[in-house]
Amino acid sequence: MNHATAAKKFVTNYERAHWHDASLWFVRSKRDKATEVIPEWEQLRETASQIKRHTLAHLTDYLEQFTREAESRGVVVHWAVDAKEHNEIVAELLAERGMTRLVKSKSMLTEECHLNDFLTERGVEVIDTDLGERIVQLRRETPSHIVLPAIHLKRQDVGQTFHEYLDAPPGLDSPDELTELARHHLREKLLAAEAGLTGVNFGIAETGGIVICTNEGNADLGTALPKLHIASMGIEKLIPKTEHLSVFLRLLARSATGQPITSYSSHFQGPRPDGELHIILVDNGRTNLMASTEFHRALNCIRCGACLNTCPVYRRSGGHSYHATVAGPIGSVLGPAQDPKQHHSLPFACTLCGSCTDVCPVKIPLHHQLLAFRSQLAEQKLVSAPKRWGMSVASTIMRRPWLFALTGRMARFSLRWLPRFITHSWPNTWAQKRELPDAPKQSFRGWLADRPNDDNRNVDNGKQK
Repeated sequence: MNHATAAKKFVTNYERAHWHDASLWFVRSKRDKATEVIPEWEQLRETASQIKRHTLAHLTDYLEQFTREAESRGVVVHWAVDAKEHNEIVAELLAERGMTRLVKSKSMLTEECHLNDFLTERGVEVIDTDLGERIVQLRRETPSHIVLPAIHLKRQDVGQTFHEYLDAPPGLDSPDELTELARHHLREKLLAAEAGLTGVNFGIAETGGIVICTNEGNADLGTALPKLHIASMGIEKLIPKTEHLSVFLRLLARSATGQPITSYSSHFQGPRPDGELHIILVDNGRTNLMASTEFHRALNCIRCGACLNTCPVYRRSGGHSYHATVAGPIGSVLGPAQDPKQHHSLPFACTLCGSCTDVCPVKIPLHHQLLAFRSQLAEQKLVSAPKRWGMSVASTIMRRPWLFALTGRMARFSLRWLPRFITHSWPNTWAQKRELPDAPKQSFRGWLADRPNDDNRNVDNGKQK
């Protein structure tokens, strides 16, 4: 299903769509306020971008160093070429120890690998301990946002979910009471857990250590109570040295939620005295993306979600309309990079406004990458024929000033005089949920030509003199 079709249900719920839009813009506004008090913000962004680009350019060396240092501290390092191998490693670690109860903190990589379903089919109880993740898990949904998994839900939805699955009283919608109920529920699961699984925000090649950032402390509980800690880590999460970590910690929380820093930034360098730490380094298409000269910088992503919070398309269409593990602008690059056929519509779910690029803390040129993907998908015939023909016609018009001017006159006439049932008919999908603008009385060129010639410019018939 393409993005436009999938988004239709969300968009037609006018009240929820606008509430979703406002909620995310509030987070974006907090991000802006947090960055404005950091004079060196742009320097931090540039430094982070250079660190990431350097790391990816020497990734083999840093992976070897990370593995060597981690193993010297008692960590067992595994390598997974794809999602299947990752899931099998996790399942084998649990099966060898007879463990059937796993608590899991937030990990987009395990969502990418569909680990929960894989383990559940093998008799393992998997409990997501991040509150937002647990809510969507109970609802049998996927996260709709990297950082805010349940942002598409109102507190009344959460209350109904807890009523159905956690025996909450009907109609409960108090945030404090809902949180207290979730806390008791999750504490029981954490205390009964036999193994804990986390994602990894940063792996440090110099020390072989990993850093996990959360706001709820669930990763700390999920790794401190069980003896077995499994960490799933994409190979792009490496940074060279501990001193580089401060750059990313200053960028991450401010970009994600407007906080100065996450509530918990937990460092793990080896297993606890009576426990085990297993790190699974996962490729799953990352080396293929790294080989792309056009799109390799997407691997700089630190999963802050800033591009989602600012994207006008994501804010109005919801994360589930993308049908991808990661939604929004970054997901619209990562999705087609992994499976162009399945995710061919995502690069077109973009206005090319460039706001995602402006807020990205590691300076990924997202809107340029999305534009480049459109061309590649068209070349692969993964773009519908009407859209290809339309772009061909538009290209022909825009390369001929006289034809562009004529088309503009015809469009202005049509907007003024054609009946609405024609301009909003089924072929014009763009206008199905939008009103077309009022037709201007004249073109921009005509307006400019009528202005007093106070700057020695003259525009005539589409030519500047």
